[in-house]
Amino acid sequence: MSDNTSTLKSYVDSATGAIQNAVGSIMGSSGDQAQGQAKENKADAEYDASHATIKLPGATATSSGVTKDDPDRTAGSWNQKVGSAKELAGGLVGSENLKQAGRKQNLEGQEQEARGQVSDFASGAADRVTGTVGGTVASLMGDKPSEVAYQKQHDTGKTQQRGAEHDIQKQAEAQK
Repeated sequence: MSDNTSTLKSYVDSATGAIQNAVGSIMGSSGDQAQGQAKENKADAEYDASHATIKLPGATATSSGVTKDDPDRTAGSWNQKVGSAKELAGGLVGSENLKQAGRKQNLEGQEQEARGQVSDFASGAADRVTGTVGGTVASLMGDKPSEVAYQKQHDTGKTQQRGAEHDIQKQAEAQK
Protein backbone atom coordinates (compact mmCIF):
# COMPACT_ATOMS: atom_id res chain seq x y z
CA MET A 1 0.00 0.00 0.00
CA SER A 2 2.98 2.28 0.44
CA ASP A 3 3.64 4.86 -2.23
CA ASN A 4 7.14 5.52 -0.91
CA THR A 5 6.29 8.88 0.64
CA SER A 6 8.78 9.34 3.39
CA THR A 7 9.58 12.21 5.70
CA LEU A 8 13.22 11.13 5.98
CA LYS A 9 13.57 10.87 2.20
CA SER A 10 12.07 14.35 1.83
CA TYR A 11 14.69 15.74 4.23
CA VAL A 12 17.53 14.08 2.31
CA ASP A 13 16.17 15.26 -1.05
CA SER A 14 15.72 18.80 0.28
CA ALA A 15 19.30 18.91 1.57
CA THR A 16 20.63 17.48 -1.71
CA GLY A 17 18.68 20.05 -3.69
CA ALA A 18 19.90 22.91 -1.49
CA ILE A 19 23.51 21.79 -1.92
CA GLN A 20 23.13 21.43 -5.69
CA ASN A 21 21.48 24.85 -5.86
CA ALA A 22 24.29 26.44 -3.81
CA VAL A 23 27.03 24.78 -5.87
CA GLY A 24 25.31 25.90 -9.07
CA SER A 25 25.15 29.43 -7.72
CA ILE A 26 28.85 29.43 -6.80
CA MET A 27 29.87 27.91 -10.15
CA GLY A 28 27.51 30.16 -12.11
CA SER A 29 25.54 27.22 -13.48
CA SER A 30 21.91 28.14 -13.85
CA GLY A 31 21.16 24.53 -14.91
CA ASP A 32 22.46 23.15 -11.61
CA GLN A 33 20.59 25.84 -9.71
CA ALA A 34 17.35 24.93 -11.48
CA GLN A 35 17.86 21.20 -10.87
CA GLY A 36 18.62 21.89 -7.21
CA GLN A 37 15.49 24.00 -6.84
CA ALA A 38 13.44 21.31 -8.57
CA LYS A 39 14.75 18.72 -6.07
CA GLU A 40 13.84 20.99 -3.16
CA ASN A 41 10.33 21.52 -4.58
CA LYS A 42 9.87 17.77 -5.06
CA ALA A 43 11.06 17.20 -1.48
CA ASP A 44 8.50 19.71 -0.17
CA ALA A 45 5.72 17.92 -2.07
CA GLU A 46 6.90 14.54 -0.75
CA TYR A 47 6.96 15.87 2.82
CA ASP A 48 3.39 17.15 2.42
CA ALA A 49 2.24 13.80 0.98
CA SER A 50 3.94 11.95 3.82
CA HIS A 51 1.96 13.98 6.36
CA ALA A 52 -1.39 14.15 4.52
CA THR A 53 -4.06 12.79 6.84
CA ILE A 54 -7.80 12.45 6.49
CA LYS A 55 -9.76 11.82 9.67
CA LEU A 56 -12.86 9.70 9.27
CA PRO A 57 -15.25 8.77 12.07
CA GLY A 58 -13.32 6.10 13.96
CA ALA A 59 -10.55 5.78 11.38
CA THR A 60 -7.59 7.53 9.79
CA ALA A 61 -6.56 7.53 6.12
CA THR A 62 -3.15 8.54 4.78
CA SER A 63 -1.18 7.86 1.62
CA SER A 64 0.02 4.69 3.40
CA GLY A 65 -3.43 3.22 4.07
CA VAL A 66 -6.41 3.26 6.42
CA THR A 67 -6.45 2.22 10.08
CA LYS A 68 -9.13 2.00 12.73
CA ASP A 69 -8.69 4.37 15.68
CA ASP A 70 -8.27 3.09 19.24
CA PRO A 71 -11.79 2.65 20.71
CA ASP A 72 -10.96 5.12 23.51
CA ARG A 73 -10.55 7.88 20.93
CA THR A 74 -14.04 7.39 19.53
CA ALA A 75 -15.72 6.82 22.89
CA GLY A 76 -13.90 9.78 24.43
CA SER A 77 -15.01 12.07 21.63
CA TRP A 78 -18.60 10.87 22.06
CA ASN A 79 -18.47 11.44 25.83
CA GLN A 80 -17.22 14.98 25.25
CA LYS A 81 -20.13 15.74 22.94
CA VAL A 82 -22.72 14.25 25.30
CA GLY A 83 -21.11 16.02 28.27
CA SER A 84 -21.19 19.36 26.45
CA ALA A 85 -24.86 18.83 25.57
CA LYS A 86 -25.69 18.06 29.20
CA GLU A 87 -23.75 21.12 30.32
CA LEU A 88 -25.64 23.31 27.87
CA ALA A 89 -29.01 21.79 28.81
CA GLY A 90 -28.23 22.23 32.51
CA GLY A 91 -27.44 25.88 31.91
CA LEU A 92 -30.62 26.42 29.90
CA VAL A 93 -32.96 24.82 32.43
CA GLY A 94 -31.08 26.07 35.48
CA SER A 95 -30.04 22.62 36.75
CA GLU A 96 -26.62 22.90 38.39
CA ASN A 97 -26.52 19.09 38.91
CA LEU A 98 -27.02 18.41 35.17
CA LYS A 99 -24.48 21.11 34.32
CA GLN A 100 -21.89 19.59 36.70
CA ALA A 101 -22.57 16.06 35.42
CA GLY A 102 -22.05 17.28 31.87
CA ARG A 103 -18.81 19.04 32.75
CA LYS A 104 -17.56 15.86 34.49
CA GLN A 105 -18.48 13.66 31.50
CA ASN A 106 -16.82 16.11 29.11
CA LEU A 107 -13.56 16.04 31.11
CA GLU A 108 -13.65 12.25 31.39
CA GLY A 109 -14.16 12.08 27.62
CA GLN A 110 -11.14 14.31 27.05
CA GLU A 111 -9.00 12.04 29.21
CA GLN A 112 -10.35 8.93 27.50
CA GLU A 113 -9.67 10.35 24.04
CA ALA A 114 -6.15 11.35 25.10
CA ARG A 115 -5.45 7.79 26.29
CA GLY A 116 -6.55 6.49 22.90
CA GLN A 117 -4.36 9.00 21.10
CA VAL A 118 -1.33 8.03 23.17
CA SER A 119 -2.07 4.36 22.53
CA ASP A 120 -2.35 4.89 18.75
CA PHE A 121 0.76 7.07 18.65
CA ALA A 122 2.89 4.61 20.64
CA SER A 123 1.57 1.56 18.80
CA GLY A 124 2.12 3.31 15.46
CA ALA A 125 5.69 4.28 16.36
CA ALA A 126 6.47 0.72 17.47
CA ASP A 127 5.00 -0.74 14.26
CA ARG A 128 7.01 1.70 12.16
CA VAL A 129 10.27 0.75 13.87
CA THR A 130 9.51 -2.98 13.77
CA GLY A 131 8.46 -2.74 10.13
CA THR A 132 11.56 -0.82 9.13
CA VAL A 133 14.01 -3.07 10.97
CA GLY A 134 12.21 -6.27 9.98
CA GLY A 135 11.95 -5.14 6.37
CA THR A 136 15.65 -4.34 6.24
CA VAL A 137 16.60 -7.74 7.66
CA ALA A 138 14.16 -9.54 5.33
CA SER A 139 15.58 -7.63 2.37
CA LEU A 140 19.13 -8.59 3.30
CA MET A 141 18.03 -12.22 3.64
CA GLY A 142 16.21 -12.11 0.30
CA ASP A 143 12.87 -12.95 1.95
CA LYS A 144 10.49 -10.97 -0.27
CA PRO A 145 7.20 -12.11 1.38
CA SER A 146 8.46 -11.06 4.83
CA GLU A 147 9.76 -7.78 3.42
CA VAL A 148 6.28 -7.02 2.03
CA ALA A 149 4.64 -7.95 5.36
CA TYR A 150 7.03 -5.72 7.30
CA GLN A 151 6.39 -2.85 4.87
CA LYS A 152 2.66 -3.25 5.51
CA GLN A 153 3.30 -3.18 9.28
CA HIS A 154 5.35 0.01 8.84
CA ASP A 155 2.61 1.63 6.74
CA THR A 156 -0.10 0.72 9.25
CA GLY A 157 1.99 2.19 12.05
CA LYS A 158 2.59 5.36 10.07
CA THR A 159 -1.13 5.82 9.50
CA GLN A 160 -1.92 5.24 13.20
CA GLN A 161 0.75 7.70 14.25
CA ARG A 162 -0.32 10.35 11.74
CA GLY A 163 -3.96 10.05 12.88
CA ALA A 164 -3.01 10.66 16.51
CA GLU A 165 -0.71 13.54 15.52
CA HIS A 166 -3.53 15.08 13.44
CA ASP A 167 -5.99 15.00 16.35
CA ILE A 168 -3.46 16.30 18.87
CA GLN A 169 -2.49 19.18 16.56
CA LYS A 170 -6.15 20.01 15.87
CA GLN A 171 -6.88 20.15 19.60
CA ALA A 172 -3.82 22.32 20.28
CA GLU A 173 -4.91 24.77 17.58
CA ALA A 174 -8.45 24.88 19.01
CA GLN A 175 -7.07 25.82 22.43
CA LYS A 176 -5.15 28.80 21.04
